[in-house]
Amino acid sequence: MTPPFDVRPDGFFLHGQAFRLLSGAIHYFRVHPAQWADRLAKARALGLNTVETYVAWNLHEPRPGEFDFAGQADLVAFIREAERQGLAVLVRPGPYICAEWEFGGLPAWLLREGDMRLRTSHPAFLRAVERFFGALLPRLAPLQITRGGPVLMMQVENEYGSYGSDQAYLRALAELLRQGGIDVPLFTSDGPCAPMLTHGTLPGVLKTVNFGSDAPKAFGVLAQHQAQGPRVCLEFWNGWFDHWTEAHHVRAAADAARTLDDILRLGGHVNLYMLHGGTNFGFMAGANTAPDGTYQPTVTSYDYDAPISEAGDLTPKYHALREVIGRYEALPPLPEFPVWRASIGGVRAAGRAPLWDALPERGLTAPQPLGMEELGQAYGYLLYRGRFRHVPGEATLHFPAVHDRALVFLNGERVGTVERDGPKTLPVTLTAAEFELEILAENLGRVNYGPELHDRKGLLGAVRLGYIHLHGWEHFPLPLAPLPELDWREDGVNGPAFHRFGFEVSAPGDTFLALPGWHKGTAWVNGFHLGRYWEVGPTRTLYVPGPVLRGGRNELVVLEEEAAGDVPEFRSEPDLGRVQETARGG
Repeated sequence: MTPPFDVRPDGFFLHGQAFRLLSGAIHYFRVHPAQWADRLAKARALGLNTVETYVAWNLHEPRPGEFDFAGQADLVAFIREAERQGLAVLVRPGPYICAEWEFGGLPAWLLREGDMRLRTSHPAFLRAVERFFGALLPRLAPLQITRGGPVLMMQVENEYGSYGSDQAYLRALAELLRQGGIDVPLFTSDGPCAPMLTHGTLPGVLKTVNFGSDAPKAFGVLAQHQAQGPRVCLEFWNGWFDHWTEAHHVRAAADAARTLDDILRLGGHVNLYMLHGGTNFGFMAGANTAPDGTYQPTVTSYDYDAPISEAGDLTPKYHALREVIGRYEALPPLPEFPVWRASIGGVRAAGRAPLWDALPERGLTAPQPLGMEELGQAYGYLLYRGRFRHVPGEATLHFPAVHDRALVFLNGERVGTVERDGPKTLPVTLTAAEFELEILAENLGRVNYGPELHDRKGLLGAVRLGYIHLHGWEHFPLPLAPLPELDWREDGVNGPAFHRFGFEVSAPGDTFLALPGWHKGTAWVNGFHLGRYWEVGPTRTLYVPGPVLRGGRNELVVLEEEAAGDVPEFRSEPDLGRVQETARGG
């Protein structure tokens, strides 16, 4: 019997008819669930017939054996909404997804085991994957097109050819998918070069390539590794993502449209990456490392210069790509999608509280500093506190690897900041033989791509004063999820502190939080964690989804690590920072 969706030497066939895959990437975990329907409707109006999403393992199994598939994590609801909008679905379940997402979607607790070998056939890693797939696949299997659902295909791993060569691992993943009831076609996706297509693919599994430009060359390389079958650009990079301290990447609409036209003119199939980027809410932004090893944390916004903006607006790129698609396929009508912006009154200060108020009552004591993962902590901050004796006078603190940033306090006074790629020494003056040292370490995002994936957080080794190892540390995890109950006060607060504000909303809608004069921290609106801000830029605003606001009184809480600035502002448009234009999407 002919399958409902078939991969043949001459292309894709849906219910026996030739089918051109026109897809766009929307990650359910980067979009407020109340906005899924809007974003998916805009995908269909662009002329797409499919939506693609990764599956974020760390979102669904935050602790070993504890699973979450509700709210923001309701993958099934997202897929069913795509089906209601007339869209088929591609699912990329990982277990690794990259995606500029924290740790590439891998859960941080994997790093608690010292001998863990990520993305390999290492038994401990495969056991963890098998448990996750055991919870995930029974939810996905009924959604396959073979059972009347919208899911056309599923991916094996993700860009594995950019990382490793363990074919036993890829085979094990494919077998786990099949054992879990996945009977739709499988595919891999890799960069269009021989080493990646050699190491990241499997015999009998559809190969696809990812690129931002030069479609003839990319498809030519693919043909050398897959002589027959559909030519698929599984990630057409029509924009790019941003790191802190860098410029905001943009790609001209006309340039992206030319490459899309090349793909379709060559008979290719495409998935726009991203169609709608969304936001790295909370602490979920990942990080990269440059070729020289420099750590590059990703910003909160995942606007990506995509055709649909972070707030869901249709951009000039959307209209340029829609015009190209219309040359090859019949377009649906383009509805009038309204732009909803909030109407917000004045912002009023309503109290402050030291970060130290959020500390657990008791810390865990150990001779040397422990990393976050050793303490069972995934995200946020970790305070190290120790009381020591030493000869008074000038001295130098020596730090081990700091992942990723640490504020250092001596007897309650801040004496410096140590960063992952900066100096690892700090001169101090000891005025008495006894002193207290506190170190507030921050996880800025685990590496999500490349060889440095094994990225533990906190202080990774012994702290020294001169040549003396300092022993005897208390550890106070500060995951800040959820936001703790705090004793708000009106008087001055020194050091890292929470700042609370009230504001009135007469008409809920999307808005953008600006913090002029503030330095570094993270923010919540009505308990919803917007994500990090940082004066180094590029982005100067945080996206506030309309569904988190309510008519009447609302609350903003800002954790500022250094010193508060002016009264926060809510603006109608984003400020994503100074622009760097790219002609290739990366």
